Amino acid sequence: MNRILIIEDEIAISDLIKIGLESQGYRCETVSDGEKAADYIEQKDYDLILLDIMLPKVDGYEVLEYVKQIKKMPVIFITAKSELKDKVKGLNDGADDYITKPFDMEELIARVQAVLRRYNKLEDIIVIDNITINIVARSVKDGENKIDLTPKEFDLLMLLVQNKNTALYREIIFEKVWGEELEFETRTLDLHIQRLRKKLNWKDKIKTVYRIGYMLEI
Repeated sequence: MNRILIIEDEIAISDLIKIGLESQGYRCETVSDGEKAADYIEQKDYDLILLDIMLPKVDGYEVLEYVKQIKKMPVIFITAKSELKDKVKGLNDGADDYITKPFDMEELIARVQAVLRRYNKLEDIIVIDNITINIVARSVKDGENKIDLTPKEFDLLMLLVQNKNTALYREIIFEKVWGEELEFETRTLDLHIQRLRKKLNWKDKIKTVYRIGYMLEI
């Protein structure tokens, strides 16, 4: 499970980020000033740091310099400083990405995943209850028993897992899993969902969301 440190002095924003990322399976810790953040970074290792620039005591630029010199953990700036010169400075100083407030949680999650993927820090194994998913091998087990999924069933499972606890529209699911292969057919998607529910014994986890589509509820 990837560990993320959120360094943000606005508690409401910090809590929002933490809830959003933890709903995706990340382990998050929060800290509200740059001085304490340096202590956290010195004592622990994180897979990613989300860093505000305007912090009490020690600002984000100084924290970034410390990270890059001492631990070399990937860093994404999340800040209200939206001018181009601020973004250029942040990236030139070594930040891996730069997001301005206000931001959309889906975009933040996508950028987090992109940076973790760039550093080869995305986990290859996902475990949900008794189900183990090997992303690289594209295999699924129930305990020690292998579950045979078709390629599309596996792609559909991964889409649901990566967006767990989020309602996905049917059209979006079909576009992500089938692309341009077929015109959208409700029955095609419904049959794949039914087979996943049966094979994984996830009848209570893969929810039908009225007038929207489906959601994996964990």
